[in-house]
Amino acid sequence: MRTELTIVASANRSPRIMSSGGLSGRLTGPDTVHMIGTAATPLGGDTLIIDVVVGADARLCVHSVAATLALPSAVRRDSSSRWSFHVEEGGSLIFDPQPMIVASDAIHHSVTTIEFAASATIAFSERVQIGRAGEDAGRWCGTTNADIDGRPHLRHRLELGTGTVGHDVLSAPMALSSTLTYPDDREPATSRSSVRLPLALGGSLFTSTGTRLDALAWQA
Repeated sequence: MRTELTIVASANRSPRIMSSGGLSGRLTGPDTVHMIGTAATPLGGDTLIIDVVVGADARLCVHSVAATLALPSAVRRDSSSRWSFHVEEGGSLIFDPQPMIVASDAIHHSVTTIEFAASATIAFSERVQIGRAGEDAGRWCGTTNADIDGRPHLRHRLELGTGTVGHDVLSAPMALSSTLTYPDDREPATSRSSVRLPLALGGSLFTSTGTRLDALAWQA
């Protein structure tokens, strides 16, 4: 299945939502959209394409009503998603969905592109769990590329789960919580399982990893 979702926010009207396939959006506030699954996706072979545009001086908050569950299909294990975000001058984006759970022996590849103006405000969160209760298979690969006014801001790639480089079934991380924040002028901070790192062009990247999401720090 091919799923497409487009959300466009403007300063002078409610967000516009266009969708097809297994994912839709519902306006739940003047500037808030909740993503809603309308069919089981992603299954093996599925592709999700999500485009989010925040116009000049507009504000948009994007959440989801439930976790996303990636599962293998009868013929394929792998699925993919492509997320594209564009935030114009003075725009504000909060992206904070429920986690993705990569269950059974599914493989999911996620590529995220974020382009925003230096005057914009960004809080972009991503959370992933490999396996449901009692499962330890599955694999997730995530790439995030962010640019400010056309200049490289972040190039980040992480992998979790079976078959990843250096994976150790006894100690390898199986859960991830990550937040890109801009602007953010706080000093670096680290703990046993999390780190917040300032970025050269401003803002920060917070990453926390562990065995289960419910044991991780979710806040930057």
